[in-house]
Amino acid sequence: MYAERPAPAGLACLWTRTVSEETVQRVVPDGCTDLMWSPATGSLFVAGPDTAAQLAVVAPGTLYGVRLPPGAFPSVFGVPAHAVRDLRVPLSSLLPDVRLTSFSDMVAFCASRVVVDPALAATASLLRSSDVASAAWEIGLSSRQLRRRCLDAFGYPPKVLQRVLRFDAAMRLAWDGMPFASVAAEAGYADQAHLAREVRSLAGVPLGQLIRP
Repeated sequence: MYAERPAPAGLACLWTRTVSEETVQRVVPDGCTDLMWSPATGSLFVAGPDTAAQLAVVAPGTLYGVRLPPGAFPSVFGVPAHAVRDLRVPLSSLLPDVRLTSFSDMVAFCASRVVVDPALAATASLLRSSDVASAAWEIGLSSRQLRRRCLDAFGYPPKVLQRVLRFDAAMRLAWDGMPFASVAAEAGYADQAHLAREVRSLAGVPLGQLIRP
């Protein structure tokens, strides 16, 4: 069972996943990063920004997570997000002096370090609705400067960030029960076929299978 609850300001959400037996979970890109703790193994690790679906093996018990919104990773962990792209990294590899022994420790740690940067929020917002060249012009950056900003903050170059954010928006609409053709139009895809191709590319399965309960 997976459950989310509200998080302190600057964090995306807090979540838990509880399973009674070893389970393989498909994790799809959403632009976010997570700090996760497994009491069963005592491991604390960071999930970097994904560019494609990851099949994660979840051990029996409860996994606890703090989700950071897109762009927040460097402020919490002190390294650019592209350094952990598509990776699961022990927290000790990034911050060897940090000791966290409970879920509340994790939440307090992330909440005390996260910085919400309005410039990054504006970058993400523009890329949701504009092409990369137009977004760079609106922000006042060259294409090279925008690429560097996106790699450091989000872990992706601008075009990949744009695809991931659009995909995440589409998934939220589809989970809410919106017809797929309407999802494609609302999320900014050329048509439903374009949506289907992107879902297969980023998630590895068709949209209907992905949102199946």
